[in-house]
Amino acid sequence: MDIQRLDVDGAPIAVRHRDGGAPGFVWLGGYRSDMDGTKAVELDRWCGERGLACTRFDYSGHGQSGGDFRDGTISRWLGEAMAVVDAFARKPVILVGSSMGAWIALRMVQELNTGLQSDPVAGLLLLAPAPDFTSELHEPHLTDAQRRDLDEKGFFAEPTPYGPDPNIFTRALFEDGRENRVMTDPIDTFCPVHIIQGQADPDVPWQHAQRLFELLSKDDAVIGYVKDGDHRLSRPQDIALIVKAAGALADQVGAR
Repeated sequence: MDIQRLDVDGAPIAVRHRDGGAPGFVWLGGYRSDMDGTKAVELDRWCGERGLACTRFDYSGHGQSGGDFRDGTISRWLGEAMAVVDAFARKPVILVGSSMGAWIALRMVQELNTGLQSDPVAGLLLLAPAPDFTSELHEPHLTDAQRRDLDEKGFFAEPTPYGPDPNIFTRALFEDGRENRVMTDPIDTFCPVHIIQGQADPDVPWQHAQRLFELLSKDDAVIGYVKDGDHRLSRPQDIALIVKAAGALADQVGAR
């Protein structure tokens, strides 16, 4: 499907939207990932088979969107996600957040849901969720050299197995991440949540997902572990689990 553009605070955000019925699904990608990855494409294909709407997009500085990646923060990407949902998504929506996208999804329900039947977010599907990754998963392990780079240059770079270019982490990302933490208190989503986590994930320990699960206050939260699953969760068997969970959430929302 063709890419559409949405201007959000001066950044042209690239969006792919499939028309269909409700609940609409919204893909929220991870740090430096894009909307054309395996999981996002397979979710969109599945939505097409089910006749459901699906919205994918790239954050600023990612994929086919404009903007400088180094200007990105959780607050900025959250604002872009909310603007895309407002402009394109078929509501109510089920947010599918992968890695950092799960953090964005949790912040979205904090901003949008109040516990009313009319709440726009009807469910969350969180894959290898990495909420608060800046403060929980990165800051405690920064080297002296990385801390010095943050202080003196405003960023540091580190190699990544997911592409040829290094990951860039900015001082602004860490500072803004502290302001967007969600794992400090019990979390009210006012909607069902399904978490899928690989126990062989080298980037997000399964204990992080378990802690998130324990903070969720709703009774209809579910967590499933993939014994040999990595951070990508993109193998055929992983995709099968993801779309099965998506279908269960869609059925649950439809029954409300």
